[in-house]
Order: sequence, then C-alpha cells, then structure tokens
Amino acid sequence: MGDCLEYRKSIPVRHRVDVFVAGGGPAGAAAAVTAARQGARVYLAEGHSCLGGLGTAGMVPLFMQFKDGVNFLAGGIGEEIRQRLIESGGTGPDDDPDNPLGIIRIRAEALKRLYDDLLLEAGVDFTFHTSVIDAAVSSGRIEQAVCSAKSGLFAVEAGAYVDATGDGDLAVRAGAPFEKGSESGDLMGGTLCTLWAGIDWEEVRKSGISQSDRLEEAFRDGILTVEDRHLPGMFRVGERLGGGNIGHTYGVDGSDERSLTEGLLRGRKLAVEYERYYREYLRGYEAMELVASGSLLGIRESRRIMGDYVLGLKDFRERAVFDDEIGRYAYPVDIHEADARPESHSRFEKEFRELRYGKGESYGIPLRSLIPRNVENLLVAGRCISSDRYIQSSLRVMPGCYITGQAAGAAAALAAETSSGMRGIDGDELRRRLKAMGAYLPNA
Repeated sequence: MGDCLEYRKSIPVRHRVDVFVAGGGPAGAAAAVTAARQGARVYLAEGHSCLGGLGTAGMVPLFMQFKDGVNFLAGGIGEEIRQRLIESGGTGPDDDPDNPLGIIRIRAEALKRLYDDLLLEAGVDFTFHTSVIDAAVSSGRIEQAVCSAKSGLFAVEAGAYVDATGDGDLAVRAGAPFEKGSESGDLMGGTLCTLWAGIDWEEVRKSGISQSDRLEEAFRDGILTVEDRHLPGMFRVGERLGGGNIGHTYGVDGSDERSLTEGLLRGRKLAVEYERYYREYLRGYEAMELVASGSLLGIRESRRIMGDYVLGLKDFRERAVFDDEIGRYAYPVDIHEADARPESHSRFEKEFRELRYGKGESYGIPLRSLIPRNVENLLVAGRCISSDRYIQSSLRVMPGCYITGQAAGAAAALAAETSSGMRGIDGDELRRRLKAMGAYLPNA
C-alpha cells in the first residue's frame, strides 16, 4: 500500500432534487423516467458518454426475453422501450417481434437516441461523464452523493437515492454490505462485444454450420489461444452486419480499474483471433471485417448489494410469490464460466438446461431486495440487487433491469413525496402505481 493523503475540500451542492439516480444504464434510465413521470424532480449522473450501458456502449447485440411465453413480464417502461425500438427500425432486419419470448436484436445507435428521447421527454436532468465517487452519510441516511465531472467535484442532495451503477458503487460508499462472485471468489467471464461488417447471412443460413461446430478443430490448430467452448455467437443486426457476443475475458473484477483495463486489452486481442476463426472455419463470414468493439467491457457480475431480503435459488425453484412483489421474471439461470476448463463448461450447460421455466412460469421480485441493509433512503436496481448469484445471473439481463429500475423509480418518487424512508413506503400504493404503468403484478 502507498502512503495515505488526507484531503479536505469544500465543494458546491449543485443539485437539490427529489430523486438522484446514479448510473444511466437500462435500470437507471428506467428509474429516472419512471420517477420523473410521477412528478419527481430527477437528476441522473452517467459516467459514460451515452445512456443504455451494455446495450449501447457495451454493444450487447440483443435483448433477452421480455415475456414468459404468455405474459409480458417487463411491462411498462420495458414494453415501451421495446416497441419504440421496433418502430424506429432499431432491431435486426429479420426479427419476428411477435416471438413468444419477445427477444429482439439491437442496433446500438438507435437505442442510444431512444434513451436520450425518453429522458428528455420526461424532463429528467442528466449529465454524461459524471461519476459517483462518495456519499456523505449520517445515522444511516445519505445526506449527499459526491460526484466527479469534467467541471470538478460537486454534491447532489436528494430526498431519495437510486443506485443503478451495476456495481453498487453508491450503496457501498454509503455503507451497505455486499457479496461478490462465488464462495471461492470466482466471477463470471466477461465479454467485449463487437460489431462486424461484410457478413453474407444467406450463405451462413445455407451452410447449416453452427458457429461452435469447428471450435475443437481451431483449438487443435492453435487459432484460438484460449480453449473457450462457450460461444454465445454472432447475431444479425443489419443486412450485412453482425453483433458479436464472442469470447470470454476470464478473471475480470468489474469493481477494479486495473482488472478492467487488463480485460479490455485481452478482449481486443481476442477479437482478432475470432475474426480468423469465423473467416477460415465457417461459411458466409469470409469477407467480414471488424467495425468496432464496445467502449464498455461486458461485465456479467461484480458486487451484489445485500438487502432486507436476498432473492435466491430456492425462490427460483419454487416460482416464489411475495407480499411486497414489484415484478416477476423468468430468464433461466445463466452463470457463465469463470474459466475455460471443460468441466466448467459442462456445469454451465447443465445448469442452463435444467434451471429454466416452462411457458407462463416466473418468480417474484420483492421490494425488500431493492432496499440495502444499513441505509434508509437508498434503493438499488439492476444487476446489483440483493440476490445470490443464481438469481443474479437471471435478473442481470436488460429486461430484468427494466423491471427493477421501474420499481425503484416509482418507489423513490413515492418516498420523496411522502418524506418516508424506503422501509416506510406504502406498498399497496406503490403496487397500484406500478400496475397503472403496465407492470406485470398478477398477485397484487
């Protein structure tokens, strides 16, 4: 450890609002829009150059399921975003928008503009290149959140706070406990997603070759330096464009900047290896070329903030129902491997095959899983909510983030409006408001 520096500085309180949202990914955008539509004054701080997180800056090429095969689970803001993206031409050219699970592909630039429009229309005040770096806390309440931006340090004072950073940054600075990874500290492999041009999708279809069919041959030939058997794949996002969710960067800790740096460097080198694999071992990809890689590394898990209830595998197995339910979801358990060992991939395949639902089945998400321990006026939303890693691997995808983000935004607006802490929220009123927005709450 290096020497310590004691540093003291007076900074301006630049924003006094009803609701402050840290992070503008899918959960944060949903929370901010929802709170603003409830009449709250909202300020959102986003550390990157756009809203949307991994669906935009991270270039994740598709939304996972919005539906359970029968019901639209991400009702409300999630359904609105999906429909507006379809209407704007922001999906894959051969998508079937009426497919049973509601899965669609993403044109990142269209999704960026959609988020911009949503926040502007709702009257949300927001800035890019603005990161939360600390919290002033008194008696378990956040008094101010401290932000760093190009103009310097400043504070935000709010009636209610929402942490949608993905890593629980504000919650941790406020003193909330957290867990990270498996019991042994292993973390799911990340992925640097990519955009490719020059793909002949008709030839890909006619070839009948699965993208992973020739991996073993490529391993033997030394084309791929990491024998990674888990290949989510290349997804058609334009007439000759493909969005690549290919290759894993193992051992990356999303809450450590040095680890993230190493992961980004590895991810960019992996893209070159996979370009050779697709060009030389598969058909339809012979003329493909790399257009861009994501400016955000696709982190699947980091901190999970421990809340008043820890949603877990037992709840997934039992299709749990809760008195304080704020939504339901149904994506399978999807714990990507922490390393490239064959036995790790076999374990992933077994869990992903067995821990999934039939048509119309889902699990509940309680408000208590959005309320961090030790903090009174904060909610978490997105991949860092209070859960074990089984449920986290299901809820971390974007439609799941819309569900928890919408609930956090509505609850934060209600808490600010009534001057109550998160544990004093009128649950019946919250669920009434959520249902009015279109949230799927069959047990409310």
